[in-house]
Amino acid sequence: MISHKPAQAGRTEECRHESNELIMSPARVRPARPARTAAPPLPPFESLDDTHRQILQVLDDLDSLVHTLARHGADDAAAALAARACRFFNGPARGHHEAEETHVFPGLLPGATAALLAQVRRLQQDHNWIEESWLELEPHLQAVAQGYCSDHAAFLGAALPEFTALYHEHIAVEELMVYPEARRRALQGSAS
Repeated sequence: MISHKPAQAGRTEECRHESNELIMSPARVRPARPARTAAPPLPPFESLDDTHRQILQVLDDLDSLVHTLARHGADDAAAALAARACRFFNGPARGHHEAEETHVFPGLLPGATAALLAQVRRLQQDHNWIEESWLELEPHLQAVAQGYCSDHAAFLGAALPEFTALYHEHIAVEELMVYPEARRRALQGSAS
């Protein structure tokens, strides 16, 4: 003899067979979930690589800015370089880091070797340090963009080399160690 207990929505129905063996069966099928927008696509690596090239160009511009400030003060060329750097690091550079944190790094964590995991964690820490450094640099660059030089030139001359070195190391780790693995996994994922 089989006895049934009434099922509640979203639960399984308990059935007992003559042998008093408990048998679980689905009470009802849950309604389909509503449609939602697709997850944002993984940015193509060419786009990430292009942003790296832009970062390196803006870092070169910042190096030129330091020399321009030392020779000519906050002239029009210095103001233009500073303004361009502010627009870039407040926009595309931040978006680039967000894309890596959202789309690239999470896909590398499952099954990561200890070495790969260490590199991903390093890059995440770099993003924090880059942001901290940028928050210190930006007010000085904004001042130069508006034509002020005085103490800003000395600060930028001391702080920009550290910022530039951090970024160069960061990009090297990404392009030589992390992006190749991310590309390999993306190709595997699209092949399966």
